[in-house]
Amino acid sequence: MNMLQAINDALDIAMDANPQVVLFGEDVGVFGGVFRATSHLQDKYGRDRCFNTPLTEQGIIGFANGLAAQGSTPVAEIQFADYIFPAFDQIVNEAAKFRYRSGDLFNVGGLTIRTPYGGGIAGGLYHSQSPEAYFAHTPGLKVVIPRNPHQAKGLLLASIRDPNPVLFMEPKRLYRASVGEVPEGDYELPLGVAEVISEGRDITLLGWGAQMEVIEKAAVMAERDGIDCEVIDLRSILPWDIETICKSVLKTGRLVVSHEAPLTGGFASEIAATVQERCFLYLEAPIRRITGLDTPFPLVLEKEHLPDELKIYEAIKQSLSY
Repeated sequence: MNMLQAINDALDIAMDANPQVVLFGEDVGVFGGVFRATSHLQDKYGRDRCFNTPLTEQGIIGFANGLAAQGSTPVAEIQFADYIFPAFDQIVNEAAKFRYRSGDLFNVGGLTIRTPYGGGIAGGLYHSQSPEAYFAHTPGLKVVIPRNPHQAKGLLLASIRDPNPVLFMEPKRLYRASVGEVPEGDYELPLGVAEVISEGRDITLLGWGAQMEVIEKAAVMAERDGIDCEVIDLRSILPWDIETICKSVLKTGRLVVSHEAPLTGGFASEIAATVQERCFLYLEAPIRRITGLDTPFPLVLEKEHLPDELKIYEAIKQSLSY
């Protein structure tokens, strides 16, 4: 499957297994969404369970909060992560705090918000952003980002069934570009747990989503120079797997973190601060952050803006020679 097919399969399985699962967003019905992630689901489950909404993100999430509060399992789609900001108040002030404000008398834990994020499709400044760090600052949410079709299906099913509101961010550059073996039927992958993709002894490379493809290319380049890289996919931004990352850094003594979002205030900053706090005496070099630039996302200069395997490879070399 490609990633779109895996996501569609996960939604189909979730809707079939639980009649309370309701899917809605802009153009998700007959059209199947702008990327066709929800194709044929309205045909199969009817307009009561898969339907279009008006073009109002705050309305979509406000409606989703209400559905979740009364026991439904809404899966709301925001067509592009760049347009999630009108719904910011509903997500961070309502969904994330619903259980807390009531002393656990009521909650919106059944809510899942799906949204495509990131660059690499020549989408320009309004269709290319990576806003995960905004939401990582919000206790009460979970933020999950898959890297391939297998991960997307298992993590999405786990997100829909998790008893907390989950923001599920899908790397749109990989929707059709990433193809891989995906188990048939129902399975879940754990939220909040990083995955060590390949073990190494010299340096830890950490990322999530579409950036993992780039990191793995950099690791292959470094391997030709005799550098043994440990590659880790964080998978969940909130909560994030501190123990797995620190265990790796205690072994390698070096860390490079890469994400598409701009440098300042990016989630790599939180990772770097926590790792140096816990692993300070074991670090052999400063922690490096290879990220997007501190500018709005450009159209013509997209390649220069994004962190690629060459930038990560240079950071690996600099860290080893520090």
